[in-house]
Amino acid sequence: MPDFITVEYGATGASKSTNDMGMRAMQARAYDARNSQYLLIKSPPASGKSRALMFLGLDKLYNQGIRKVIVAVPEKSIGNSFRSTSLTQHGFDHDWTVSPRNNLCDMLGGEGGKINAFLRFMESDDEIIVCTHSTLRHAFDRIMESDAGIAAFHGCLLAVDEFHHVSADADNRLGELVRSVMSEGSAHLVAMTGSYFRGDQVPVLRPEDEEKFTRVTYTYYEQLSGYEHLKTLGIGYHFYHGSYLSAIGEVLDPTKKTIIHIPNVNSQAALGDKIKEMNSILDVLGDVVEIDPVTGFQHLRTSDGRILKIADLVTPDTQQKVLNGLRSVEEKDDLDIVIALGMAKEGFDWIWCEHALTIGYRGSLTEVVQIIGRATRDAPGKSHAQFTNLIAEPDTADEVVRTAVNDMLKAIACSLLMEQVLAPNFNFKTKASDDRFDGVARPSTRIDLLEPEPTIEVTGLKEPTSKRAEEIIQTDMTDLMAAVLQDNQVMRASLIPDEFPAETINQHLIPDLIAKRYPDIADNEDDIEAIRQNVVARRAVLAQLTQANRETGQASSEDDDATDGQKAHAQLLKLTSKFITMPELSIDLIDQVNPFQQSYEILSKSLGESVLRRIHQTLAETKITISEAEALAQVPRIRAFKEQHGKEPNINSPDPIEKRMAESLAWIRAAAIRRQKEKERDEAA
Repeated sequence: MPDFITVEYGATGASKSTNDMGMRAMQARAYDARNSQYLLIKSPPASGKSRALMFLGLDKLYNQGIRKVIVAVPEKSIGNSFRSTSLTQHGFDHDWTVSPRNNLCDMLGGEGGKINAFLRFMESDDEIIVCTHSTLRHAFDRIMESDAGIAAFHGCLLAVDEFHHVSADADNRLGELVRSVMSEGSAHLVAMTGSYFRGDQVPVLRPEDEEKFTRVTYTYYEQLSGYEHLKTLGIGYHFYHGSYLSAIGEVLDPTKKTIIHIPNVNSQAALGDKIKEMNSILDVLGDVVEIDPVTGFQHLRTSDGRILKIADLVTPDTQQKVLNGLRSVEEKDDLDIVIALGMAKEGFDWIWCEHALTIGYRGSLTEVVQIIGRATRDAPGKSHAQFTNLIAEPDTADEVVRTAVNDMLKAIACSLLMEQVLAPNFNFKTKASDDRFDGVARPSTRIDLLEPEPTIEVTGLKEPTSKRAEEIIQTDMTDLMAAVLQDNQVMRASLIPDEFPAETINQHLIPDLIAKRYPDIADNEDDIEAIRQNVVARRAVLAQLTQANRETGQASSEDDDATDGQKAHAQLLKLTSKFITMPELSIDLIDQVNPFQQSYEILSKSLGESVLRRIHQTLAETKITISEAEALAQVPRIRAFKEQHGKEPNINSPDPIEKRMAESLAWIRAAAIRRQKEKERDEAA
């Protein structure tokens, strides 16, 4: 199956160059906001968030009166990123020094000892501690039960890595902890994440808390375009029947540095025995000849005689030794393959990884983004990174086909989200109408993609009326796009294009979602419309870019004199081209673009007709409700239909468009009856 997305980058080296204080581009951007009490850093994997926190923390300790810096990471393996680091040798004023007794991620023993160590730190004169989210939560509970209470965090900086683990949900303990520390008043907070959105679509922060943060954003596009070596990234899917072990040999290239994530033991793709699955993958690769007594890595001989070094993070008995062994990996030849289950995702730093192979669906898009980030490190000799999801093809005879279809939809949503994340950020502005009549050729839209944030003029684009709407458009569009692309209503309507016109998705489903996400502006129809238009404009522009370059690729592929490399290169989505020309854009044109259409086309070409029919059937069985806005918007179409055919649309019609109009008409009449009954009851009372 072809990649859903292939992106080429410029390899300018800009994101890896440093200033006179040893700061890379993202770190310098964060440091410029160092005086903010609440700072949210949204930056992709490998952009240097851990060192950015070191610069910020030291400045707050020595220049802003902060007493202590508390760094919390989701799992202990990530704590290594915040170990003692010499910064003065690169031009900074201070070094980052973590006493061994305060690096709780390296401490042996159970959680109880780490909690006691945290409590000791809070009562001591020590300045920096690194611990896990779990240790922080349990120690916080102990502190809140003591006489000190929340006052213990007076003048402290709390830095939370992988901040998307926080949730606005009242049951999220880490979220409640963050809100309590913010309520203390004097404490500072640095939130760091590579993916601010959550897979469960629950907001990370409540709106009233989120507006207190200064945001520092460094995009995936900036990061990857500024690398020295990595030039292309591909994201694709491969289907299997029965057991994934029957197909893994088709997608696992033993010559590529690879992280394999086997499925969760409770998922449908799992085979019931994680150790057996791991060993079966080893059998596909070759024969184990020895186990390194120091690192715990398994040495395996392939059929062509090569020796592969494999880190097994699945087997519990040897996991700690292998984790310690991974810390010693520095050179390319030190390791070839990592096999993991719940590890090697967030913060796992193996720069040589060039292929992330994930087996089974992942319910969280955040998790997928994190996994892709394992392969997008820059390293000498690594020009291409690949993410492959090996997933079960929905079987028409399978009783659990609904689950398989729903999981496939998640995969499609992830592809679309990553396409959005990996592209440059576009700014849109209104283009004044020239009042020309239809039929006259319009000028094309020319986009300079080497600009940091290309500006595109769109005829008829509505401008926001409030500062809040402007802020959402400027800083929250990636997160909003994630919410749109994960929405079940939007997804299902988009993948049944014969039944739901693009206008239904763009003009009704998406604005409803925006109003729910931002209740503070839900009553401002102009702002909701301005935000909606920006959302659909982004999807439409990416669709136009993809189509334009696909056509270029097809033309180049027909050139018999072109080499295979030239043909492949021509088919890339060349975001590094200086100029892209597309038809003049208007909001009316944009509203006719189905945001999922290209993914649907790829599926149609890759899956059998019977499977596609079953997918359609499953989608159709899920009732998509009609909103008042959509029903009323159908009125002109219903009238035109009646004038043309001399009858009302039939709800049993085989034509899905006519059926949808009939459903809208039924909704309107039912609403009218409800209003009449309510009026009669009021009059009787």
